[in-house]
This record gives sequence, structure tokens and C-alpha cells, in this order.
Amino acid sequence: MIKYCTNCLFPETKPNLFFDETGECNACTNYRDRPEINWTSRKEEFLNILDRYRSNSNSWDCIVPVSGGKDSTYQVLTMLEYGMTPLCVNSRTCDLSDIGRRNIENIKRLGVDFIEMSPNPRIRSKLNRFGLTLIGDISWPDHIGMFTFPFRLAVQMNIPLIVYGENSQHEYGGPKNAVNRQFQDKKWLEEFGGMQGLRLSDVIGMDNIKPSDLNIYTFPSHEDMVKNDVAAIYLGHFLPWHGLNNYLISQAHGFESYGKPVEGGFVDYENLDNHQNGIHEYLKYLKYGYGRATDQASILIRRGLLNRCHALPIVKDQDGKFPWTYLGKRIENILEPLNMSVDEFQKVCDQFTNKKIFLRDAKGNLVKDARGNLTKINYDNP
Repeated sequence: MIKYCTNCLFPETKPNLFFDETGECNACTNYRDRPEINWTSRKEEFLNILDRYRSNSNSWDCIVPVSGGKDSTYQVLTMLEYGMTPLCVNSRTCDLSDIGRRNIENIKRLGVDFIEMSPNPRIRSKLNRFGLTLIGDISWPDHIGMFTFPFRLAVQMNIPLIVYGENSQHEYGGPKNAVNRQFQDKKWLEEFGGMQGLRLSDVIGMDNIKPSDLNIYTFPSHEDMVKNDVAAIYLGHFLPWHGLNNYLISQAHGFESYGKPVEGGFVDYENLDNHQNGIHEYLKYLKYGYGRATDQASILIRRGLLNRCHALPIVKDQDGKFPWTYLGKRIENILEPLNMSVDEFQKVCDQFTNKKIFLRDAKGNLVKDARGNLTKINYDNP
């Protein structure tokens, strides 16, 4: 039987999740403890950091990594509000959607300089396949590049301050020593940022991958980071983070939502940039028994915007469905750059499925419905 948080819908199978004596998960206790944080003091610290790194020459004050999503749009708006001159940088996602492109262009119209890196698509497709088949994460190169590229630019262009958004370990639960971390670094990437035990050195030589093919995915040296005084901060550490609030503010400044719930979730304003994201979230569900709908519902429950009892049937209806389409694109077309068929993908899925948490027949085989969907055990009464 799977144990669930008594407040939200997070299961014990989620990595880095811990429960207190009342059965409440650490993501919920993190949020519950927010009123005890001295936000005035943190804002003053934030302003001091901005003053320290504010450029006194004709240059940019900071780098803001952006995907075009609601949160990165909010990050840009916040930096502009505080009088900074940001350089927005984007490491193009694996399979950029049309709405993702429009939201990237919207950020440019906010009045910022923008650098967009388009990684070698042949190498990216190989890395997508390696990530999917070796660790069950098609987005492995995407998750690395969105962190390493801004750090490389910070060193090369001498713009030492990088401003990220939320600390995911605080928002979604994580080890205590990471929950209140205000700075991000290479160690964070290796532990939480998507590498998942697969290192760049592991793929060198695979399908003729050379070290030079991986430049964009490689962190600057420690010596260069220290020499250039590079610091990457979480905006959510200094200012209260609220995804729905970020969306409403971003929408008022041109951000475009999908207009209907995105496949696998129940809101229309998240994960709009990458067609591969449906596969990424589906593999997460197979490994850990929860998907994006659980994430979204649990965040709203903590903020008192959704009742747990009302959220459960919505999550059951949306979570963990086989990703036949994502943002309207068929899975056959999403898998095509990986040279992978749907049948081969399904075999990969079975390889990474945690069979302890899904219904099986008398022979131990996974039970699937006509659409390829699995059934989670004890899901009627989490």
C-alpha cells in the first residue's frame, strides 16, 4: 500500500519526500512554515545582492534564464521592476512548440536583450534517446542545458549574477540542507537538476559522441567561476513564490496560456514549450506513481485554493495517461527524431515502470486498458 501525505496528494514514492509524525509531507510543512520567514529581511538581502552586482558600466546587470513560461516571464518582469538591466538567455528546448515560441517572443517584447542558443539538433536527438533509454528521462539534455548555458555565458560575458526562479526542493519537497538554499551551483545540478546519475562522460563515445559535442552541457571550471565571482540565486528564496500569481502577472503582460488543460495536467498555463514534456511526465508517473496533475493539485491544496477531496477525482482522471499526444502533437511525430517507434517506446516504459505500485495480472504482467493506461494500487483511498 502506498502512503500519501495527509494534507496534499504526494505519495511516499516521490524522491526526497519525508513525512512528519502527523503524516504531512515536507513540501507541505515547508509551505506551512512560510509565515515564520522574515520576508522583510530577505528582501533587504535581495536588494543588497542587486546593488552589489548592478553594473556601473554600459553592460547588463544580470542573466535571467528563460523558457518563455509563466515563471520566467515573471522573473524578467521582477528584474525590470527593480531597475535591473537583464540579459535573457534561452537554451532552446528539445521540441519547441508554437505557443512556446510565441511566449519567448513575448518576453523579448517586454524590453530586454535576448540570446537564444539552439543546440546541435543531431546531438540533441541522440542525447534525448540516451536519456530515455538509460535513465528514463527524455528531457535529460534539456534539463542540463538550461543550467549550464547561463553559467557559461556568465563567465564568458562577465555578467556574474544569474537569477533563477523557484527552489524546487522547497516547493516540492527535498532534503533539509537544500530546502532553504539561496544559491545554485554545479553540485545542485548533479544532485537535483536532472542528471539523475548519468554524467556527460558516460555518453562520450556512444553513437560517435565527442567531448566537443557537449560544450553547451558542460559547466565552466571552478576556477573560472571563482575568478568571475559568479552567483546564481533563487528569486523564490527572497520573495514569496506563487505559481498562480506568477501566471496572472505574466498573462497581464502578454503571456499566452493554452486555453484548455494541457495533457496530463488540469491547468492551461504550465509546461507549454516542449512537446516532449508529456513523455517526461509520463515516465515520472511510471517510476514514482505521480504525475504533473498531482504536482499542480498539491500546490493549490497547500495554498488553500483547492480542497483535497475535490482534487482527488481530477487527479485520477488526468494523471498518468499514456501520452498519445502533447500540446496536440502525436507521439509518433515526437519520437521521430529519436528514431524510435511507439512499440519500442512502450517497451522502454515497461522497463522503467515500478511494478510494485501498479496493478498486475496473475502472471505478474502489467494490466493496461485499451489506451495503454495502467492502474495504480490503492488509488481510491490515498
